Amino acid sequence: MGRNVDVFRFALLLINMGLRYSLPEVIRIGGLFENFDDDREMAFRYAVDRINADDSILPNSRLSAKIERLKPQSSFHAAKSVCSLVSEGVVAIFGPNSVASSALVRSTASALHLPHLESHWDLEKGAKAAYTISLFPRSLGTAIYQLVKSKNWRSFTIIYEDAEELMKLQELMKLRNQNNVKISLQQYTVDFQYNKILKDIRKKGETNIVLEVPTSRIKDVLAEAQKAGMLTEYHNYLVTSLDFHTLELSAFQHSRSNISAFRIVSPDSQYYGREARTWIFGRKENSLKKEMPLTTETALLVDAVNLYARALHDVSTVQPISARSVSCDSPALWPYGSDLIESIKKVRMKGLTGDIQIDNKGQRSHFTVDLLELKTKGIVKVGEWDPKKNLVFSRNYSKDFSEAKDSLQNITLRVTSIESKPYTMRKKGDYLIGNQKYEGFCVDLIHEICERLKCKFEYRLVGDKNYGKKHENGTWDGMIGEVINREVDLAIADLTITLEREEVVDFTMPFMNLGISILFKKPIKSSPKLFSFLAPFSFEVWVYMATAYLGVSLLLFVLARFSPYEWVSPHPCNPKTEYLENTFSLLNSFWFTIGSLMQQGSDIAPKATSTRTVAALWWFFTLIMISSYTANLAAFLTAERMKSPIESADDLARQSEIQYGCVESGSTRAFFEVSKRSPYRALISSEILRLQEDGVLHMLKEKWWKDAGRCKDDDKKPTSASELGLPNVGGVFVVLLAGLGMAAIVAVFEFIWRTKKIPRDERRMIWMEMVHELQDICKCRGSSRPAPNYLNGDFSPGSTDNGFVLHSATSFNTVSSLS
Repeated sequence: MGRNVDVFRFALLLINMGLRYSLPEVIRIGGLFENFDDDREMAFRYAVDRINADDSILPNSRLSAKIERLKPQSSFHAAKSVCSLVSEGVVAIFGPNSVASSALVRSTASALHLPHLESHWDLEKGAKAAYTISLFPRSLGTAIYQLVKSKNWRSFTIIYEDAEELMKLQELMKLRNQNNVKISLQQYTVDFQYNKILKDIRKKGETNIVLEVPTSRIKDVLAEAQKAGMLTEYHNYLVTSLDFHTLELSAFQHSRSNISAFRIVSPDSQYYGREARTWIFGRKENSLKKEMPLTTETALLVDAVNLYARALHDVSTVQPISARSVSCDSPALWPYGSDLIESIKKVRMKGLTGDIQIDNKGQRSHFTVDLLELKTKGIVKVGEWDPKKNLVFSRNYSKDFSEAKDSLQNITLRVTSIESKPYTMRKKGDYLIGNQKYEGFCVDLIHEICERLKCKFEYRLVGDKNYGKKHENGTWDGMIGEVINREVDLAIADLTITLEREEVVDFTMPFMNLGISILFKKPIKSSPKLFSFLAPFSFEVWVYMATAYLGVSLLLFVLARFSPYEWVSPHPCNPKTEYLENTFSLLNSFWFTIGSLMQQGSDIAPKATSTRTVAALWWFFTLIMISSYTANLAAFLTAERMKSPIESADDLARQSEIQYGCVESGSTRAFFEVSKRSPYRALISSEILRLQEDGVLHMLKEKWWKDAGRCKDDDKKPTSASELGLPNVGGVFVVLLAGLGMAAIVAVFEFIWRTKKIPRDERRMIWMEMVHELQDICKCRGSSRPAPNYLNGDFSPGSTDNGFVLHSATSFNTVSSLS
């Protein structure tokens, strides 16, 4: 039994060995290159040699490179070369690099089912390119799009040579429709070379430039930009070439311009270092003494050969592959092409260009590109991008800040300002030059900032004496215009941060936070008026009070005469009297009400219910009015009222006595009416923050406001008291009127009640008695009258009424008027 098991294991081992090494001893692969592609041909041969030297990939087989040179832009020659390679029995085709020849090769490879691997960007892989594998990162345009979007460019210019290369930037062109970004195109031609292109761009004021030019031309473009003065800290360049890192750019490292690019080859990896050393050594062995780093297309070609070899190895473990050849003249197809393509899509490997993974469409879907920037110390990696994580910055901000601060040393900043006390003022003197001509808060502030940053500054005043206003044609004047036009590096003044200004220039951290204020001359104190005691009440209230006083006095006189209870005996001890007396004469009525109003009282007191009602309500009225007057008078005596107080913009607009206006180009004018990406923004903002933390800003404010420009303030801001109007005290008048009416009604009832107690033969009808009494009141008869007959002893019908009796109507006519 054990012997049978050993035999079975030996058989399986033989089968596995047969499957594993079921490849021809020599495997031919073809390479198509242009006549000038010596480096790519060498890279192809180098990759083949590296595979043959590695026993772990194809241990019992070796690759054989077959090379065909193509004439530039010759489709006929390309077709002939492809068929020549096919006839030699190649099982894969690599290249070519030209777009025109690649289309024909893709078509031929698809027709013969031969794997075709490309290492350059192609315009579009059609339906007939099922057997073509592209290692070039096709979604690189998305990385460029996201980088430009992160930079928040509102406009930029693309410089290019080949119109077909613009297809790489399809994603970038979408910004024109999505974010209303202004995009300009400038094509290099024999008649319109780079120096003319850059001068035209400078004339338009554009500072953001995308370079879609061959790698060999990048240094020429940057050199022309340097001559044109377009490699300053205000200019930004984005290079689309993946070989930017292979250039020698020491001449541009100190330009302070922001130059960015991507790369897919990672020189930092250990694998790249080993391969690069071997590559350079191999070039020297081939008498190519000039050291040439691995370019992107070279590295992609090496990775393509490596990828194909690994896929070939994987397929060979499943099925045997023979060296069966096909021909362009024969309809026969290579039987292993489909399996090899599927195997290539399953391979996961790490090459010179990072992680390699091919999707179902034959495109490279998983890769990582590094984001580079040219610094003073050379090219530095500041981030990376991949299709899943998108753009991720990895820069060291503290290091970048330190480098930017170092780059400012010994540089003279051009600073503009506007004459405005106490921010910037001219010094008095004839022999002052340079910055000595100016003083003020802003001058001291920029001096402190530049002293900390170890740089110099040149202070000047804006030419048109304006802060900055946008015109209808889109241009700006004033300090904002000078900053936009790069006439100065920065502006410092009492400049308001507005949304419109924020769109065209960068603002640092504000050194002072203020809102819109209204400044007007403080009113001069006026001498008190002679009749200022009348101020607590309005004129109409005084009129109503005088009317109330007159009305109440007259009503009290009428009711006192009308009510029988106000007619009393002048001698209380003698109930039998001939005359009755009424204390409320016309003068006494006025005296009683004025005494109550002045809270002094009088020796006159009402006795009847009706007159007491009038008196009580009058006292209530005077209590409220006197209390209100006293309280408001105290407020008027302790606070001086302003003649024309202005608390808001509405108060200012409602009055016409004070003339007002605003600076024409200032931001306040916009309130009443209905240079971006500065390299100094972060540095100056940081220093302003430190000045604030160190208390320097507070000291400068104390110096230029409290010490130098303080106005004498005699007293605090007064608080005015408002006069009381009729709506405030109208309720008191209503209560008074209602009470007076009630008192009149009570007086009528008293008259009727007392009249009914007179014997019928002694009185007339009640209404006649009432009319007769009113007539006596209107005639202002004296305050005494004869007592009625029944009160003198003829009869005593009212002896129980405490002497409050009425006489007959006939007796009224015989009473002489007593005053």
